[in-house]
Amino acid sequence: MTTGAPTPTYPARPRRSRVRTFLPLGLAAWLVLEIWLLTVVAGAASGFAVFLLLVAGFVLGSVVIKRAGRRAFQNLNEALQRGGAPSSSGSGGNGLMMLGGLLLMIPGLLSDAVGLLLLVPPVQRAVGRYAERTFDRRLRAAAPGTLGDAFQQARMQRPDGKVVQGEVIVRDEPGDDTPQGPRPPLTR
Repeated sequence: MTTGAPTPTYPARPRRSRVRTFLPLGLAAWLVLEIWLLTVVAGAASGFAVFLLLVAGFVLGSVVIKRAGRRAFQNLNEALQRGGAPSSSGSGGNGLMMLGGLLLMIPGLLSDAVGLLLLVPPVQRAVGRYAERTFDRRLRAAAPGTLGDAFQQARMQRPDGKVVQGEVIVRDEPGDDTPQGPRPPLTR
């Protein structure tokens, strides 16, 4: 029975992206595959051998992350001493090396294999080029006013001169410390 009151209409729920739909399924499948592979290797060799393999992966991953981080910090320090931005050729692959080290540290044989693959320089270059092309394509496709637009603006407007921080004190008369009116901003 209706009372004449309008039925409430609820706004349509926004559609979930494919990544949000399939990412949990992919993670669950990856975990099941990692556990299954560990049990197969443990059955073929021994549990102690698998344990040693996982510990060796963790130690190797931590060494790789430390080395890549140290190299990235050194490149950044040298670039700051030169007075410029760090070059992408000098730091090429540090992020991918850190990702490879992280994958080595995660327990599992598939993650170890992918981590070791990311430590190979030709694979690093190929993955880096693919990631850069994908990032640039998505950045160009971003609508104005979004976060991508802010990255685009930051990338185009680089200062070309050195900036010295300081304070400007203007005294019209000796001993007069009171401001005479609004001052212009200290920007270009």
